Amino acid sequence: MKKKDRLAVIHQHYPNANTTIDSVNRFIDFVEEVLDLEPSQVMYADSLCSDDVNSLQYPVRMQEFLGPFKMGGLDGYPFTGLTGMRAFASHVPDEGAVSIYYGPHIGITKEGVIGEIHRHGQAHNSSCCGAAKGALSKLKEGTIQDGEITELDYQMNTIEQILLAAKDRIMASPIPIKEATEVIYEAIDRRIEELVAGTNYNCKYLILFGAIHINSDTDMGSFNEPRKFEIIDLKSGIRTNYLQKQIR
Repeated sequence: MKKKDRLAVIHQHYPNANTTIDSVNRFIDFVEEVLDLEPSQVMYADSLCSDDVNSLQYPVRMQEFLGPFKMGGLDGYPFTGLTGMRAFASHVPDEGAVSIYYGPHIGITKEGVIGEIHRHGQAHNSSCCGAAKGALSKLKEGTIQDGEITELDYQMNTIEQILLAAKDRIMASPIPIKEATEVIYEAIDRRIEELVAGTNYNCKYLILFGAIHINSDTDMGSFNEPRKFEIIDLKSGIRTNYLQKQIR
């Protein structure tokens, strides 16, 4: 399937999505041309779901950066917390940058079915994100208990609580799994900003790239629809929004 045809499928739900490969290429150009840095000066972290599909569909050019440092657990929530953020912040070159790519993921099959993908070697589609769909099922059934977070299933319980807090919004949506993904993105974005505020970075720039990460069938690859692309000059404290200029 040609790229334009693959994008046409994804654009049914996410009209501003790019292929992940194109996003990475544009990002590397930005680092080199706008920030005047080499990729080897950038410590890259991501907060994506620990689903294996996100490793299988990881663009090869990301290896030009330092890292990656993995912040995300189920559906990309940054479960490594302040300790994780501060750890990789201490690994960055002095004259370089920290870059964080974050967000939940969602599947779209080549037939346009949202919330599923066809994985390699399987006869049938499977959920993507499975944690989000599982939490959504419990939300619909009314079986999530407010404030219940257990040691045994801490990450899943956290996702459940995020959805429970936005139950009316999610259930009013014509596509609840898509709305649930937006809710989780907003929760991730808030937490990333909290972690950033509590961390010192001994480098020149902090790059925040928030997106809905979109997986598809094995032969389709991955995509993303950006939600945030901001650069913080750590010496001046000035934050610049480059989203419209560079990513979309």
